[in-house]
Amino acid sequence: MEKNKPIIIRYGEIGVKSPKVRKRFERKLISNIKSVVDGKIVLNQGRIFLFPEDPESAVESLKKICGVVSFSPTVETVTDHDAIRKTVEEYIKDLIDKNEFSPENSFAVKCRRVGTHEFSSREMAGFCGSVIVELTGAPVNLSNPDFKLNIEVRDERTYIFHEKIQGIGGLPLGTQGRMVSLVSGGIDSPVASFLMMKRGCDLTILNFNNCPYTSGSNEKIIKIYKKLKEYAAGSDLRLYQVNYGGFLQKCEEEAPSRMTCVLCKSGMYQIAEKLAEREKAFAIIEGSSVGQVASQTLPNILATRHSTSMPILSPLIGLDKLEISEIGKKIGTYDISILPDSGCSAAPKHPETNAVLETVLETQEKICMDTELEEVFSTLKRLDLELDD
Repeated sequence: MEKNKPIIIRYGEIGVKSPKVRKRFERKLISNIKSVVDGKIVLNQGRIFLFPEDPESAVESLKKICGVVSFSPTVETVTDHDAIRKTVEEYIKDLIDKNEFSPENSFAVKCRRVGTHEFSSREMAGFCGSVIVELTGAPVNLSNPDFKLNIEVRDERTYIFHEKIQGIGGLPLGTQGRMVSLVSGGIDSPVASFLMMKRGCDLTILNFNNCPYTSGSNEKIIKIYKKLKEYAAGSDLRLYQVNYGGFLQKCEEEAPSRMTCVLCKSGMYQIAEKLAEREKAFAIIEGSSVGQVASQTLPNILATRHSTSMPILSPLIGLDKLEISEIGKKIGTYDISILPDSGCSAAPKHPETNAVLETVLETQEKICMDTELEEVFSTLKRLDLELDD
């Protein structure tokens, strides 16, 4: 008879929440899993048991679900010494056939129990270890084994596994409300978006098309959107864009050239705030890292955010480019971000790095910035609805 092969899914900080919050987060995590994996799900004492219809596809999906800390494909049997012996023997033989276990290498067995049994965890680990020794003659090494077999006993059911596959952790997506994320084709902003998704935030992505100062192509932003969507199980990830080139031209023509980047960033925040109000979002996300570029000096950060009342979150604020790039490589956005593009020709040769708030406010008034931004916001369009699934 074919044995059940559930996947044990583990979460982390959800477990330290109050009982009411914990239940809500567990429900949301299970709902998000169900949105991308077909199969039965059972919640049992801090563990989620997934019985997938397609195990290989389920493993790949679980690697990208926010809130999943780790998971293990298992073989299930009854909590009976004879049944456990037979299952361990079959499990080890299968691993030998797949070259995943060699009798020449050392091993250890770790047992975890939940419930009341006539044996201790140590006794069960010793029992299963003796089964492996009898079967293979492999040496035991409890301190630094080449291979580790895990036995998880839960009341009348026992689960056997050797893999502990890392997930991305964090909180279930959709438990922390919606935010508007400023995303360009660069390295930083997609990483900032991912980190806030990992903290459970639904995202509305906002992109600024700076044509004619850029090529005007949407190829990169759409690729980045699709990559981030891989981590958006159970969430409605949205992509909006506005035409921003006309405002940049206004800045070039009527403001000091060195202030273009400051006015550009301030305008982006103000447009994002307008969209956040429409989307019922709680905050704005952006990819600044202190001192990385001209608009990210502390005086410029103060000046560019002054005209926005909504919280602006910068999850990368203390990271350097190398650290940000490593995260981008891990999640798959980096290779998209470094694709060649035209850059932005509106950036001045000598940008302002020490903006004076009073001067910035006076310049905003001089160029009738409020009116200009209303015009920009009128060009808002939603791009994700036009994409093929």
